[in-house]
Amino acid sequence: MNMVVNCAVYENGCRVRNIPVEDISEALKDPDVFVWVGLHEPDEPLLRQIQAEFRLHDLAVEDALAAHQRPKLEEYGDGLFVVLRTARLEPGGDGHILLGETHMFVGPRYLVSVRHGASQPYSDVRMRCESTPHLLKKGPGFVLYALMDFIVDNYFPIVDQL
Repeated sequence: MNMVVNCAVYENGCRVRNIPVEDISEALKDPDVFVWVGLHEPDEPLLRQIQAEFRLHDLAVEDALAAHQRPKLEEYGDGLFVVLRTARLEPGGDGHILLGETHMFVGPRYLVSVRHGASQPYSDVRMRCESTPHLLKKGPGFVLYALMDFIVDNYFPIVDQL
């Protein structure tokens, strides 16, 4: 699987274009856009490249590399680092629960999600956000809310089974 699931530029609630990771800092020169990047189990070189493009804090990047973090929210300058635990039922119906985590770097003009372990893909979240441009134009804060809501909603089938 590709470690970069999606990397896109948004303006006024609409996807403007997909971009390669190396063009992120150039895209952010436009004050009217934000960048939303989705990563799945990135290796260290990719996460270091993301760190350079967004100027992410070293401690938060170290946590995202190591995974196995407790849920938390930390503030680094004008950015946030959020860790949430994910869970889903193992396919096949035996009732086994698979656990993972998602790390999110959120700033005024970006959101980077990093999935580790078991979780549902966030492509449905992106599609729902893109289908509501009046909400998506609120920026990365709305994307953070949508991702958190999706992660929590995925606990309901587990709770129902228990």
